[in-house]
Amino acid sequence: MAQRAVALGAGALVAALALGPVAAVLWRAGGFGAFAPGDGQALRFTLWQAALSAALSVALAVPVARALARRDFPGRSLLVALLGAPFILPVIVAVLGLIAVFGNSGIVNGALEALGLPGITIYGAHGVIVAHVFFNLPLATRMILQGWLALPGERLRLAAELGLGPREVFRVVEWPMLRRIAPQAAAVIFVICLSSFAVALTLGGGPRATTVELAIYQAMRFDFDLGRAAMLACLQLALALAAGLVALRLSGAAGMGAGLDRVVPRWDAARRSARALDAAAIALAALFLLTPLALVAWNGVPGLADLGWPVWRAAGQSLGVALASTALCLLWALPLATRWGEVMGLLGIAISPLVLGTGLFVIVRPYVNPVALALPVTALVNALMALPFALRILRPEAEAIRTDFARLSAALGLSGRVWVTRILLPRLRRPLGFAAGLTAALSMGDLGVIALFADPERATLPLQVYRLMGSYRMEAAQGAALLLLALSLGLFWGFDRGGRNAGA
Repeated sequence: MAQRAVALGAGALVAALALGPVAAVLWRAGGFGAFAPGDGQALRFTLWQAALSAALSVALAVPVARALARRDFPGRSLLVALLGAPFILPVIVAVLGLIAVFGNSGIVNGALEALGLPGITIYGAHGVIVAHVFFNLPLATRMILQGWLALPGERLRLAAELGLGPREVFRVVEWPMLRRIAPQAAAVIFVICLSSFAVALTLGGGPRATTVELAIYQAMRFDFDLGRAAMLACLQLALALAAGLVALRLSGAAGMGAGLDRVVPRWDAARRSARALDAAAIALAALFLLTPLALVAWNGVPGLADLGWPVWRAAGQSLGVALASTALCLLWALPLATRWGEVMGLLGIAISPLVLGTGLFVIVRPYVNPVALALPVTALVNALMALPFALRILRPEAEAIRTDFARLSAALGLSGRVWVTRILLPRLRRPLGFAAGLTAALSMGDLGVIALFADPERATLPLQVYRLMGSYRMEAAQGAALLLLALSLGLFWGFDRGGRNAGA
């Protein structure tokens, strides 16, 4: 009963924080606005690119996650951490890396020109798709990898004793896990792409590649039409919640019983052809994901010498915001790690960040100077935005633990505190570490609400990078971007490594 009350309280708080700012914007605007002529095209493009991006990200992630799950090689842990870097990288920094690879003067076009072949462009609808796959392939890979690592070794031992071949092992043991996890991973990525702003702004290439989030930005920034912005935000919210409900409908139960956390060698992957396929999947993913990051690092080294005190102060404030966001997000996520709690958590990324920030500004302005609350509000919003990812990581294993151990704990009369400290948290150590690392890194690199509230004394590092770019101090901006990348990766790697067990 107490656990249910805590879960209901956490869900109510999330709903209030997500929907309250929208209501404030509606109140300020006096009601919903009307569709503009280009909003229909923006809606169609948003749905198309989000669905295609989610499908490609999950489909490409399956062979990569499977290869990482059944192969052990020197540097594997570091590679797994590095492959997650694109998702936690600030969007504007990552876009610069993609342009360095696929842009008009990038290395791909340089190679095509040397071969006498026509060049390619990163701008337009296909550029938006490439960027979204670049950002979300690591997320899909880690989500599916967690499912593979959570498969009880006893199932694989039984499959070996029954003489099942690789195809039968995939159909009987691995496919049920994929059927449970892949639709939910696709739903989260679909919602992320629904609210795409910076990617579409920098790579969209015109009205034909405009997203709903860009339409909201235009309504607020240029047309000053808060009613239309609120209407589009509610439409975006409805689409995101529908995606979450579809994912719940498609996902199956864990089933098949618990294991003893034993690591079993994958005899079904010992063939030479399987080793070659796994090596190719890992190599191609690493080439696609790490090349832009390497170029960001290469271009940023000369600018490290130009970093002044404002950059280091902003870095310290970003670290404080990231740690506070992580603690708050996990406090929300643990009681909400249920099927309907995950749908509730989608509110965090379903609501437009632009509308969310404006609504918070409207709410707090009559009582306190919003600038004074810039950093706490940023930490709160960042925790809310990261909550869906934490829930997607935690829920499958949390539900499996409840299914496998609830009757035993009831028979032993375990209290809620003992259940959490002796059964739930020890078995959630690996996904908790991953969720904490992802939340901290996302918060470290976020450039959203802080841009509406902050003054020069309360800037975070992403905002400082943006300001350096705006003042055309590109070398210093690239150095600060490299510092931001290093801190984000450091937070992600530290939390993730702390939560990993020997089987990861």
